[in-house]
Amino acid sequence: QVRLEESGGASVQSEGSLRLSCQASGYTASRYCMAWFRQVPGKESEFVSSFDTDGTTTYGDSVKGRFTVSLDNAENTLYLHMNSLKPEDSAMYYCRLGFTCDYFFERGQGTQVSVSS
Repeated sequence: QVRLEESGGASVQSEGSLRLSCQASGYTASRYCMAWFRQVPGKESEFVSSFDTDGTTTYGDSVKGRFTVSLDNAENTLYLHMNSLKPEDSAMYYCRLGFTCDYFFERGQGTQVSVSS
């Protein structure tokens, strides 16, 4: 079965930290670009971070310096380490997988992050 499954979302206070996980099944994650996106109801999806096949990482402007993306090849899992969380980081976070970082064809169900002030 091929799928992406996110976990780690929670309710935290401002300036707190969380680590999100995206477990890939049926895919060898290192062969694809994997990325994190987030979405708030009524708004468009926002790019958060990506981890490309050559190890290149990219971040959205709103999370640079606070979030770090990593890939554990042994666990076939993409992580998002989030520090200094702000209320505006509250969203449904979901991961995507693609042949390139411009073309994603798979996504998970998402995990909810809520940050209170």
